Amino acid sequence: MEEFKKLSENLTEMRKIYGMTQTQVADKLGITYQSYQAYERGVALPTLKNFVKLADIYDVSLDYLVGRKEL
Repeated sequence: MEEFKKLSENLTEMRKIYGMTQTQVADKLGITYQSYQAYERGVALPTLKNFVKLADIYDVSLDYLVGRKEL
């Protein structure tokens, strides 16, 4: 699952670009820190609702988050 790996890499990269902690992003999503951390480690996928929220938080497309498109 190459997209799954790319998603976790992109989430980590975007969070750092925006200067946010994992806890801050988790709070914006309304989930626990551990749940968000699992997204960045590539061991869990966000729900569709949270996937869309992540794209909104980072102002990127869903395609970008999964590595199908570059910024």
